[in-house]
Amino acid sequence: MINTLFKNGLLAAAALAALAGAAQAGGFSRGEADTDILFESGDFIFRSGATYVSPRRQFATTGGTANTDGVYTNGYWIPSVAAKIGVSENFACALTYTQPFGGDATYGMDVRMAQLANGRTPYGDKYFDTNEYGATCDVKFDAGAGKIHLLGGVFMQDFSYTAVNEGDTIPLYLASGKPYGTLRLNDDSAFGYRFGAAYEIPEYALRVSLLYRSKVKHEADEGSFDLGDLGTTLLPAKGYGTLPQSLKLYAQTGVAPGWLVYGSVKWTDWSVLDALNYTITGIGALQDVYNWSDGWTVQAGVAHVFNDKLTGTVNLTWDKGVSTGADIYTDTWTLGAGIQAKVGPGDLRFGGAVSYLTSGSQSVAEKATFDATTDGDWAYAITGSYKISF
Repeated sequence: MINTLFKNGLLAAAALAALAGAAQAGGFSRGEADTDILFESGDFIFRSGATYVSPRRQFATTGGTANTDGVYTNGYWIPSVAAKIGVSENFACALTYTQPFGGDATYGMDVRMAQLANGRTPYGDKYFDTNEYGATCDVKFDAGAGKIHLLGGVFMQDFSYTAVNEGDTIPLYLASGKPYGTLRLNDDSAFGYRFGAAYEIPEYALRVSLLYRSKVKHEADEGSFDLGDLGTTLLPAKGYGTLPQSLKLYAQTGVAPGWLVYGSVKWTDWSVLDALNYTITGIGALQDVYNWSDGWTVQAGVAHVFNDKLTGTVNLTWDKGVSTGADIYTDTWTLGAGIQAKVGPGDLRFGGAVSYLTSGSQSVAEKATFDATTDGDWAYAITGSYKISF
């Protein structure tokens, strides 16, 4: 039997499992809804936090020559808010908020010239984000030495995409005959669902869970293309695309007093996102082509209880690259670590991660807008959150 100190500490360690490393999931993945809060002790729990990620990706060559633009991937924040409400001993619900998908890049003059050389419109900035507002409920009942959990819920997800042409590229557009302006696409709401099951024996911090999240199809019917400095006309635009479904298997168990091991495997259906398709009135149908393959994310870690106020964890994550040549999203290896400490009336979590992004290439032959290569690059992340239980 595990004594009360180690039992509570292992539960804290279990809660730390996803703290560091998750922000480096592949493709456009960012945050995950904090449904783990449903497994934590307490009828009323509130947790809020954020993760900052600084990906340091840069091109080694563009169009066959050395690239001098520097880093083109921009840093970003991932917010997370979760509240658990215990309705009864065996039924609870969680309200969650996060940003599940996003992307943010600023391209320099070398990239824009390489795009123009291939007859493509060279946007200087491209970024999009999503917001997910969800409700997930948990029904549990006794089964042998532990409990079975059945989980299910729905979420609403929005989508906002912007592609900007900067003022210093106007002469390039005029010379090439390409359209100059800012494209904006928005979908205020699309709906999805999640469901899953878990088995746990809290006394030993043992839990195995399987959770599915549905894909979401976005349709932006009221977008615009702003001609900006070349005029005051707003051309109507519309677009559509699908963000992927995923399935995650997670397992953990206490292995000795004060020690816990855990791991997860997540499949993400990135092959559903072959392109972002959009149409600008007067210009025609266009695409941002991805042609991605499915993604796999594998994590393994260990956690330790130092005392009744401090718990720590370290983990290693491998994420399979999803690109097939239209862009560069390669394999990523992430080493993460985190701590949880009793501070004031609640629990403070803090963690960090460093990721190695493997080298890769893209080519016009595979529907890229320009030929390019990257060397191995690094990314960094820090994360923190605070929880109060009632």
